[in-house]
Amino acid sequence: MIRKIEKADYPRMKEIWTSAVEHTHDFLKREDFEYYQAQLPFYFEQVTLWGFEEEGVLVGFIGTAGDSLEMLFIHNDCRGKGVGRKLVTYGIANLQVSKVDVNEQNAQAVGFYKHMGFRTTGRSECDGQGKAYPILHMSL
Repeated sequence: MIRKIEKADYPRMKEIWTSAVEHTHDFLKREDFEYYQAQLPFYFEQVTLWGFEEEGVLVGFIGTAGDSLEMLFIHNDCRGKGVGRKLVTYGIANLQVSKVDVNEQNAQAVGFYKHMGFRTTGRSECDGQGKAYPILHMSL
């Protein structure tokens, strides 16, 4: 089930983010992981959030701003089970999502977005925080 996220979900979302990033972002320096983790409440406030529940437990979420998918995180225990596909499909169909930025070094995510129909339209050497993590800009 996909539902709107509430502030009460933030602790669970932090768990999901941590689980996802620890298993997919092996290129992140530890201090950068800790920096981004500490920024999560701020980041959550900057986007519209939707979550996917399985048996009443939040297991993944997306954050959108305008037509951009700003975040997609799935708890590692639920990766590969279609949760990300369902959330992105929901974003495209209901939230007019047509763009996403993705860490170039996260090959699984790049492949996933390509499979979902996104194509690379540009590249930046640094992420939105100015850190040296190349970003691919993708659009439908």
